[in-house]
Amino acid sequence: MRDKVLLFINGDHPKTLPDPDQYSLIACTDGAFHYLKQLGFPLDKLDFISGDFDSHSGSDESVYQDKFILTLDQDKTDFHKALEIILEKGFTEIDVFGGSGGEQDHFLGNLTVAYAFKDKMNLKFYDEFSEYYFVPNNFKRKGVKNKMISLYPFPSVENITTTGLNWPLTNGSLSITSRIGTRNFAVEDEVSIQYESGDLLFFVGTNEIEYPSIY
Repeated sequence: MRDKVLLFINGDHPKTLPDPDQYSLIACTDGAFHYLKQLGFPLDKLDFISGDFDSHSGSDESVYQDKFILTLDQDKTDFHKALEIILEKGFTEIDVFGGSGGEQDHFLGNLTVAYAFKDKMNLKFYDEFSEYYFVPNNFKRKGVKNKMISLYPFPSVENITTTGLNWPLTNGSLSITSRIGTRNFAVEDEVSIQYESGDLLFFVGTNEIEYPSIY
């Protein structure tokens, strides 16, 4: 994972902290700084803390002020501004924790930011339940048998064909306004996805499932 970035943002904090030694750069937004402190994350390993600092407080944190990057542009979220900084530093492989949970408008906003950067960076989100990211139009993922798989069009996907799923698609279409592909599951170790046009979010569950639930 060297040459990869670990980025914490201000959603639900991870239940298990990733190994910081596997990353070349580690950053967080100002809101995430607080939960990292509470979780006992080694704050000295942070390369920078960015944001408008509307979520920041605590005089005992002054020791880390040399790592603060103030970003006041209110037309962009703290997540967006952190990605701009990371891109300027030359990194394109980013693991994001804290992208979901909390207020749902933040979650939807984070997906929109990820969409804006999808052609510049490889962003992967991790939370308690799943790993999710935008996938190219010819994609394969191994090691997923018996895991929940969701396909979410952003906002639509045309001529999509899948293999390895319990409910496969063959030259189908997905749309946020009509048909989406959530709550499927893998029946093979490898899942493949091909589609002609559009943009697709791919979710893979963290754990294997015994009794798939579809809703």
